[in-house]
Amino acid sequence: MKECVAMLLAGGQGSRLYALTHKLAKPAVPFGGKYRIIDFPLSNCVNSGIDTVGILTQYQPLVLNDYIGNGQPWDLDRLYGGVHVLPPYQKATRSDWYKGTANAIYQNINFIERYNPQYVLILSGDHIYKMDYDKMLDFHKETKADCTIAVLEVPMEETNRFGIMTTDKKGRITKFEEKPKKTESTLASMGVYIFTWDKLKAALEKDEADKNSENDFGKNIIPDMLATKRRLMAYPFEGYWKDVGTIDSLWEANMDLLDPNMPLDVWDPSWKIYSRTAGRPPHYIASGARVENSMITEGCTVEGELESVVLFAGAKVGRDAVVRDSIIMPGAVVEDGAQVNYAIIAEDAVIQKGAVVGARPEHMADVSKWGVAVVAEGVTIGAGAKVPPKAMVEQDVKDGDKA
Repeated sequence: MKECVAMLLAGGQGSRLYALTHKLAKPAVPFGGKYRIIDFPLSNCVNSGIDTVGILTQYQPLVLNDYIGNGQPWDLDRLYGGVHVLPPYQKATRSDWYKGTANAIYQNINFIERYNPQYVLILSGDHIYKMDYDKMLDFHKETKADCTIAVLEVPMEETNRFGIMTTDKKGRITKFEEKPKKTESTLASMGVYIFTWDKLKAALEKDEADKNSENDFGKNIIPDMLATKRRLMAYPFEGYWKDVGTIDSLWEANMDLLDPNMPLDVWDPSWKIYSRTAGRPPHYIASGARVENSMITEGCTVEGELESVVLFAGAKVGRDAVVRDSIIMPGAVVEDGAQVNYAIIAEDAVIQKGAVVGARPEHMADVSKWGVAVVAEGVTIGAGAKVPPKAMVEQDVKDGDKA
């Protein structure tokens, strides 16, 4: 018997990351020089003493499955428990894709019951944060909750992006609104839930029997539990948390790592973020190169200029190349004399000699047209070619052309 089993939802398409997720599940997107997004919830589980994790995959799972492997980097290679990848599978009568977040958990009830848990922790695979789930579980037990939802304060103008809760003085949730157009509360759901298992199982079975349900936690399970007077509690969280489901938020979260005033400390030895590293040789910075406020991972070669850059394993920046305010993912190459500004260059992409990708906003006549430029995995930007701000490049660009 396990007191608590974690279920990590990692099957979403990640459509708002556009070119970055055409061949890749969102939780497998590289982050912070040496990590992938999924490293954060997995490391949180291990650091919190939760050693049984089901990862629910669906969209483009190959890289994610290979990355997780047997779970050894996160100390989740256990004989009883550990990490398990749970894709949709064929049943005796039919084969179903996961229809929603709640349906994904419903289809894996048998997996959960193998461990006979008292509690189930539901997590999303697209958030960057460090959190002790064990403290949240203690809160859940102390308040005798049927469901506990981790919440944080957000600006009023951002409430339409989240599930928003209203609570009483004791923290009990009295109202839940999914992405409201107008609301008085600023308590937003983090997508981290702890359920008492027998209550969740009953709610999932009821939801599955409703043919009109969208089988979603925010739209169906939580509102129904409120309507049937279940005890739902809000657990306040005050640390760093970022939903990296968009290009802008992914870029911002990487840049946050370069800000010494931000509370997200990935080097904290007391709460280590584990990852499956490539085992590459040390990075190399050539004579004459200039590096300022940047993160450089193993296997990188830098001969040009970096300013506020996150450089992933095996990336290369050539002579006289200039890269600013950008994310260069594993194996990507910026050749001699190329310029990259405010951009995300995906894995194994090549920016050839003299090409220009993106621009600094102060160099634009119309700042409303500015945005982070993205070059997709494996794409080549030809010599002398130009990629404008906010571009989403998914095919090769020939020499001298404009994307």
